[in-house]
Amino acid sequence: MPAGIKPLEKFLKKQTSALSRAGGFGDKGGSGGPRRRSSVSRVLPFFRDLSPESAQPPREVFSPDADEAPSWPPGSGAPAAAAAAAAAAASSPSSCSDSRSPSLSSDEQCSLETATAAAWGGPPLAPDTPENLVLALLDGVTGSKRQGGNSAEILLDDFMLTHPIFLSADKLQQVLLQEFRADRKSHEGWHGFDTVDRKQAVLSVAFRYLQTYRDLLQEEGEKSQVFPKELCVCALQDLAMYPELAEEVLKLQHWTELLQDQALEESDSKKPVRPLFRHFRRVDACLQPREAFRGSDEIFCRVYTPDHSYVTIRSPLSSSVQEILALVSEKLQYSGEQEGQQEAMVLVAVTSSGEKAVFRPSEDSVFTTLGVNTHLFACEPTRLGALVPLPEEIHWSPGDSRLHDMSAEEVANQLLAFDWELFSCVHEVEFVRYVFRGEEARWRPLNLELVLQRCSEVQHWVGTEILQCQSLPKRGQLLRKFIKIAALCKQNQDLLSFFSVVLGLNNPAVSRLRHTWEGLPGKFKKQFQQLESISDPSRNHKSYRDLLSSLKAPVIPFTPLLLKDLTFLHESSKTFHGPLVNFEKMHKVAEMIRTIRSYRSSPPNLDTDSSPSYLQTKAFVRQLQVIDNQNLLFNMSYKLEPKDT
Repeated sequence: MPAGIKPLEKFLKKQTSALSRAGGFGDKGGSGGPRRRSSVSRVLPFFRDLSPESAQPPREVFSPDADEAPSWPPGSGAPAAAAAAAAAAASSPSSCSDSRSPSLSSDEQCSLETATAAAWGGPPLAPDTPENLVLALLDGVTGSKRQGGNSAEILLDDFMLTHPIFLSADKLQQVLLQEFRADRKSHEGWHGFDTVDRKQAVLSVAFRYLQTYRDLLQEEGEKSQVFPKELCVCALQDLAMYPELAEEVLKLQHWTELLQDQALEESDSKKPVRPLFRHFRRVDACLQPREAFRGSDEIFCRVYTPDHSYVTIRSPLSSSVQEILALVSEKLQYSGEQEGQQEAMVLVAVTSSGEKAVFRPSEDSVFTTLGVNTHLFACEPTRLGALVPLPEEIHWSPGDSRLHDMSAEEVANQLLAFDWELFSCVHEVEFVRYVFRGEEARWRPLNLELVLQRCSEVQHWVGTEILQCQSLPKRGQLLRKFIKIAALCKQNQDLLSFFSVVLGLNNPAVSRLRHTWEGLPGKFKKQFQQLESISDPSRNHKSYRDLLSSLKAPVIPFTPLLLKDLTFLHESSKTFHGPLVNFEKMHKVAEMIRTIRSYRSSPPNLDTDSSPSYLQTKAFVRQLQVIDNQNLLFNMSYKLEPKDT
């Protein structure tokens, strides 16, 4: 039996535990931050339950097996330095202005300014209030424009990727409009900049905002048009006095028309209902290229009752629990006397192992948080105890795997194609929102949650296929095939499936099959040991990180580790120093997002085919049949090889 590494589940408490987030959206005090909603997915194995910031120092959130300081992924740098700079005063006299902040000493401000200056190559940018940071950004863009350089590009990118952490989109739009309407005479802080230069800087920042959040703005319909329309009206009024704005005005008009067309498209009543990740298995749907989900997309979903009957509802993906229950109640045709029961109904997620998670009425976008074989139930609170998994989730039938008829190369290539589609659908801002978001985040990381589901699905798929096979020789064949698939995934730089397949082979229910592993040829044993060493979590996954740093795009990284690194960065330093934003921390977050951006800078070379075998493999990989109940997997394992053998 191979030396097993810890499987995915051992890095996290049970799937229903909530992560507490400190310094999140709107949490300017650094304590008592909003709790992240419970996720029913089993796909967050690398996080540890964290308490809100308190008097205790931030707890390290990397692997418990790590025996040295964290090694950061390429391009991410060290943990944010601003917290350390704020904690200790510099010994040398300050040469920086002491009028910036009442919360930090002048020496601390100088250290932070110098750190930020080194980060983006411009003049020092001190920690400041969110509104003043916008003004500092405009100063940098204006100065860069006058000097003909591009020194403020990194700062602009940092701000756009991270501003939702400390400044809402509505407030940012308000400040930009206010700055555009101002002139030099009424604004003493422009440092000699011409009015037209300042207005062009405002428009440059506005265009970058619209470009960065274009896909997410589609969810807001007509609301997304308000800001560019107001800005366009202001620019048209100033065009006679400042003809240099002609090009920017045309660009604003283009953005207004573009968002208007998108809003009309979103409101189209004939818009097709999209299938969700695992609902309603349809071959024709799964063979279509996957596109990014938005909260306004409508889906079909089954909601079960305690007797396992169900109703099918059509609902926007972002619907709240209260709205979902209203649709269920309507389908169940509640009478007037039963309206009281309708109000008392709760929405519950029931896993295949029987665990239950009750959603709060205010929660939204719950569909993408469901685990692989988790189903929604609606019932009165008094009937919670009667909820049990569906019969098909707790029973299994032995049989030969369809993998025997497929080549490892075809399966690995299809895993790569599907993983790339899923990973490409994730907006880069979703990574920030997933870790930093509060309960009232403006956009949910829907596509990122589906990628995390895929990690869990592939892991359990490996165990399901092996443990359903009753023949020892055929189990050995499957073991060899999965090892070969893992090696090919590594070769394809699909580290998402590579890591998941290796962890699936290390599932305790699989790794205990002594006779199956003893029959493995020495060549495959050695190959698996090499693959296993890459996924070894010791020294903060150093082997995996070394491999990742040696690869060039396109790369599909193991997404839970990306989120783990962002979580460590978030928890290792405060987002706010009193009312001031720790912008050095924002820079480090943006650096990590730029690293993720580099992984997707070029697409993989994917072969397409229309042969029946190709389409069958493609459909198989995109609709994996899995058992994610660990107790059931152990029972299957003991039937194949009892303990006394």
